[in-house]
Amino acid sequence: MSLDLPRTDPRAANLAADEVRRRLEHARTTRLAQLKALDETGASPGDHLMSNQKDAIKRVLREIDEAFARVEDGTYGTCLGCSKPVPPERLEILPHTRYCVGCQRAS
Repeated sequence: MSLDLPRTDPRAANLAADEVRRRLEHARTTRLAQLKALDETGASPGDHLMSNQKDAIKRVLREIDEAFARVEDGTYGTCLGCSKPVPPERLEILPHTRYCVGCQRAS
């Protein structure tokens, strides 16, 4: 999926935004299922690995919500570090990413 669409074609932009929303929703649903599965295991409160996994999933869920907000305000796909476009291939793999690879490494 390419996010490099001409701004003059609102139908193409809507299709791209719909595809992004679909990918983000899929990512959210997957993480929520993972969180539910971890909750259902009934691990002991002192299980640090389980706690770390839950924290990581919750962090990604926040990032997904932030990505939805960027879709709405028109900044989705722009690196928060350098303000350049995030490569579409990276957005396909991590639709909630905030940074290009270079800025992610630097942070």
